[in-house]
Amino acid sequence: MRMIIRSCLVIMSLLLIAEKVAKAEPVQVIFDTDISGDVDDVLALAMLHALADRGECKLLAVTISKINSLTGPFTDATNTFYGRSNVPIGVTQAAQRRESKYLKLINEKQGNQFRYPHDILSNDQLPSAVKILRKTLAGAADHSVVIIQVGLAANLADLVESKPDHFSPLNGLELIQRKVKLVSVMAGAFEPINGNNRYLEANVRNGIQSMQRFADQWPVDVPVIWSGFEIGIAVTYPRTSIASDFNYVRHHIVREAYLLHSGPDHDRPSWDLTSVLYAVRPKDSYFDLSLPGRVSVADDGFTSFKAGENGRDRYLIMSSIQAVRVREALRFLVSQPPLHYKDQKNK
Repeated sequence: MRMIIRSCLVIMSLLLIAEKVAKAEPVQVIFDTDISGDVDDVLALAMLHALADRGECKLLAVTISKINSLTGPFTDATNTFYGRSNVPIGVTQAAQRRESKYLKLINEKQGNQFRYPHDILSNDQLPSAVKILRKTLAGAADHSVVIIQVGLAANLADLVESKPDHFSPLNGLELIQRKVKLVSVMAGAFEPINGNNRYLEANVRNGIQSMQRFADQWPVDVPVIWSGFEIGIAVTYPRTSIASDFNYVRHHIVREAYLLHSGPDHDRPSWDLTSVLYAVRPKDSYFDLSLPGRVSVADDGFTSFKAGENGRDRYLIMSSIQAVRVREALRFLVSQPPLHYKDQKNK
């Protein structure tokens, strides 16, 4: 009898949780990524599609913060693979150029067709990132958009400095204050890395001036949550997942990109994925937060944090116990099949 009562209580609890999740409004997301060099951007984009399939977020747009002629086509192919071919894409006009080990996947063919269908064949077909950012924000409800920045700060720095246009009479600063709820940023390091007390993290080091502009000019009343280098290296994406979790379809763009970048014998740090997880599930206790304060960027690219009451910035803190939960969440979300995977099963 006790077992029956306990089972009923568990079922009731699960139903209440499911009802609460069902009633929650999906997080409105713009994904600003430097998808090109590292493969964690691809995993993070796959996560967003999985979360969108679950009704936890809506992917409003993707903007790209590094220059490579294949970034737009690859992003379009990934969005198409997950059933969202109409997600707007914008590209940076001035930032670091970057070679890639995996973007070439979009040129692979099966017969006369692309292995991964996509309509965007060149970045020349795409508008600027700032245009997409302004258009998307202008059409959004006030204080509703969460921006996830997992690369250079070029696009968001340019957004801050943008002028009124036909999308909105507001300048960049005013538009951000009106429309953006939160920014989740993967950049910097807020703990020593392998004994190095002045570690220069790549997303900052490769675009120091743009990160300085972002850190200095972003509105003080729009929170910025930083996921430092130390968080991503503490949670790696398991190679065993790449080997076994994507076999529901013959060709999978995430698996093939990972293998081209990292090979089959490497657990890749989950830098960008942690920013996605916090942005969409901020209340699920995957992370703790630092005290409020302000992040500044030195001329050599070093990020420092100074605590201060009513500060705009906070950074993620993760215990070893939380890391276990984070790793499992990342694995299941990244490898979750698209809702329409049955249509692709025999391709």
